[in-house]
Amino acid sequence: MFNKTIRIGGASGAWGDSQEGPAQLVHKGNIDYLVFDYLAEITMSILAKAYAKSDQLGYATDFVTSAMKPLIKDIAKKKIKVIANAGGVNLKACQAALQKVADEAGVTLRVGIVEGDNLLDRADEFRAASVTEIGTGKALPENVMSINAYLGAIPIAAALDAGADIVITGRVVDSAVSLGALMHEFGWQADEYDKLAAGTLVGHLLECGCQATGGNFTDWKLVADDWDNMGFPIAECRPDGSFVMTKPEGTGGLVSPHTVGEQMLYEIGDPQAYIVPDVVCDFSRTTLNQVSENQVLVENVYGYPPTDTYKVCATFADGYKATHSQTFTGFDAPQKARAMAEAGIRKTQRMFKERGFKDYRNTAVHLIGTSTLWGNHAGDERENARELVLKIDVYHDQREAVDLFSKEIVGTGLSMSTGRCAAGAPGRPKISPVARLFSFLLDKANVPIRVDVDGESVTFNNPTQGGYEPQSVERQHFSEMEVDLRDASAVQLIELAVARSGDKGNDANVGVIARRQEFIPYIKSALTTESVEKWFSHVCEGPVERFELPGTNAFNFLLHDALGGGGVGSLNLDVQAKTYAQQLLAFPVLLPRTLLNS
Repeated sequence: MFNKTIRIGGASGAWGDSQEGPAQLVHKGNIDYLVFDYLAEITMSILAKAYAKSDQLGYATDFVTSAMKPLIKDIAKKKIKVIANAGGVNLKACQAALQKVADEAGVTLRVGIVEGDNLLDRADEFRAASVTEIGTGKALPENVMSINAYLGAIPIAAALDAGADIVITGRVVDSAVSLGALMHEFGWQADEYDKLAAGTLVGHLLECGCQATGGNFTDWKLVADDWDNMGFPIAECRPDGSFVMTKPEGTGGLVSPHTVGEQMLYEIGDPQAYIVPDVVCDFSRTTLNQVSENQVLVENVYGYPPTDTYKVCATFADGYKATHSQTFTGFDAPQKARAMAEAGIRKTQRMFKERGFKDYRNTAVHLIGTSTLWGNHAGDERENARELVLKIDVYHDQREAVDLFSKEIVGTGLSMSTGRCAAGAPGRPKISPVARLFSFLLDKANVPIRVDVDGESVTFNNPTQGGYEPQSVERQHFSEMEVDLRDASAVQLIELAVARSGDKGNDANVGVIARRQEFIPYIKSALTTESVEKWFSHVCEGPVERFELPGTNAFNFLLHDALGGGGVGSLNLDVQAKTYAQQLLAFPVLLPRTLLNS
């Protein structure tokens, strides 16, 4: 019964991803499932605001108008099933809008929805129960804008089991849209943890669109000629949990162990404890083998029982921000820009006191074009650049104070530096409310989930007890190999490895994959937790953890407290650690000349 393979295409890595993905996969991908990932934590607060304005809003409207409407006849004809977390905070409206599109196209498709993640109306209950934030122990704030539990794949599988052709969810973990399809197709049960972990990896590799097919790739020159026609990822999945990563024929990009490996390490934290609602995944022994051009076989994924809780993310209003940018050029450009920024901040601080405002909560000055992201590793351009962009960010509790900054920083143009011109749109800096993130854990038994297909309720079993025991995880390490540094020379890490980085809340995740197995002991010797912490001392305020993945000749580094608070509340230039891999790839590694030249 389950000897077939299933092809799943990842059509969207985020709300705003290229509109070419769905059409490319439907027309060229020979897929069975089309899956979309739209939602992020802050996206939920945006959708909640939209829903407050109209009961017809609050979902990812692009899913209906841009993705489904042009393709719905082809999707129906080819019998492609669709799963998307496009429902946001208004799944019923999304379902109705999609049904209208189907009716207008003259096609019959059964639409299922998964509800239960939206917990905003229980905010008072959570405060009364004294829920606390993961990591900080803080209490739930009063001015909450959204509260959503990260649901799993089992309800999605239930909707498919009940005959849904399209399944719309609210907040689920990104990988659930793929795992749900595989549980339905292959009959995987809730206690088949290795298979569930493999299906989760399928979803993790598909969830960021072209990042698995050469997007954001260290060796970018291998794919740059095809950037205008990048292939979106496809996973060809087997009942035993193994799968092949590929892309549609005739499209650009590259599918190799390095492109797939970079995405596997992306934002996973502990690779032996990647926690999703249905399983705890272990990728440390996973293997990636090139089986033919643009086809990588993924095997050896392991899983453990899930936890008893869901992660719940709330967003809350927490002050206001504004950003001012200007271009500086000519003599002493860095010094002029820095002096002007400091003077502008001092001036507005004085005016705050005169008006009875509090001081800024935070300010940041970045001189873009002087290696400002590199901290102490910046080169001569820090003080010698002839052209740069000054970026001033301010953060304050009161809108009135930020409004004053917005007016005054523009007004300084006639009284301060020369050699300036605009950088971006003209006018005063825009004032934006800050929606910050608050995460906590909630027992699964305390989160009722509802599934319906075409308005009919679906009964299903969603286990609430997990049993995950962290101490049972046997930590994987590379075999001890001799490090011979006689006649060694320092080379940059990029000569020995590829890397990808991203955020985990206020932590940064940097995955490093050795280009050759022989380089492993030298990379391990150089990239200690202490040396990496020192390398990122200009941004990292917490400790660094290092994890080893022998299956892919890789390391994963987790830099704690490295993003200035993370998300939109951070005033860092890079708030999501997207550039941290590039910085680490400049790290000097001692390597014997004989090995480097071999």
